[in-house]
Amino acid sequence: MKHKVNEIKISYREELKSSTWHKIGNSQDAAELLFEDWDKNTIGIQETFKVVLLNNSNKVKGVYQLSQGGITGTLIDLRILFAVILKSLSVAVILVHNHPSGKLQPSDADKMLTNKIKKASKLFDITILDHLIFAPDGDYFSFADNGIL
Repeated sequence: MKHKVNEIKISYREELKSSTWHKIGNSQDAAELLFEDWDKNTIGIQETFKVVLLNNSNKVKGVYQLSQGGITGTLIDLRILFAVILKSLSVAVILVHNHPSGKLQPSDADKMLTNKIKKASKLFDITILDHLIFAPDGDYFSFADNGIL
């Protein structure tokens, strides 16, 4: 008797030509791109965590919303984060989340999560370029600019 198993497919589909991808040169480039696309109806209510997926020229392949939580936090599953990064064959990423309270300083939990992701990314030769925290008004904090990445 032949045993049956589930088929697993992993795919990534590029719909835009790479020549049109937005290039990230610094934290301000990333912040402008991300804040423009952020849902302004929820940025002051729910914490959301996203990852910007980049190629080796720091051009944006895409943005993936990993989670949306409550007023004071959201859960991040590293297995899903790395599944998305690896599926898209990205070589660098920018982590980003919002603080509905408007407080831009990273919490100890934010710093611990960033370090955990950074440590895991080394196994796959993936560069964590930055971690941005947004306030509802569009102001932001950059881990890289503040020397804590």
